Amino acid sequence: MDHLDQLEAQSIYIFREAFARLKKIALLWSLGKDSNVMIWLARKAFFGRMPFPALHVDTGKKFPEMYRFRDHYGKEWELDLRVEPCPPIDAVDPTLPPAARSAARKTEGLKMALAKYGFDGLIAGIRRDEEATRAKERVFSPRGLEGNWDVRDQPPEFWDHFNASPPQGAHLRIHPILHWTEADIWAYTKRENIPIIPLYLSQNGKRYRSLGDQDITNPVASTASSIDEILVELEQTKVPERAGRALDHETEDAFERLRVAGYL
Repeated sequence: MDHLDQLEAQSIYIFREAFARLKKIALLWSLGKDSNVMIWLARKAFFGRMPFPALHVDTGKKFPEMYRFRDHYGKEWELDLRVEPCPPIDAVDPTLPPAARSAARKTEGLKMALAKYGFDGLIAGIRRDEEATRAKERVFSPRGLEGNWDVRDQPPEFWDHFNASPPQGAHLRIHPILHWTEADIWAYTKRENIPIIPLYLSQNGKRYRSLGDQDITNPVASTASSIDEILVELEQTKVPERAGRALDHETEDAFERLRVAGYL
């Protein structure tokens, strides 16, 4: 197997482990490149159809292109799509910086969805190379009763043996692409011909490397107008993937505070 085959096989194994060992799971669909790859992998893992819901915790602030993508491919891929709202900004911790406070709405919306559906496992498309806090994650990551994450209390994962037993009333986060890189995502997207949102490609000298809420996400300078050009750019750039996220430019501990509280 080549590198992408190995990544794919490991991710499919993680999907099947989660499905076999947990009672009620859902895949968190943020509509971006990583979660689209996850849906592709899940459909491969289960012979063409994902046997659990795709959950979009919707802030109502995504780009129009993202909503069009969701509505089109939710039907084409025959997803059991659950769209759940987020609470207003007034319901969020006022001590957080502005972008972090806006992002924290998704944490509260996720808690509401968990209470509504009773999921004991949530599959999320985070990667270790994205951000330093995410680099501390496990593949099967336990959450507390309030959805909180204790970075100092993570189970060991030796030789692909995962702890898939969440505490009573709590849930696990499962991360099938934790071991992938940004370049891996794009190389696999190209190989598999996975649909993408056009915002990832350069328009007027700028493109989005990471997509989030429209009011707290900005494009970066780029001339990459195809996946091949993106892959070349990634070999040369020193600009972080999340450089366009306002959240990542606020106080040093803002992102970690969000993640400890249950953010993705």
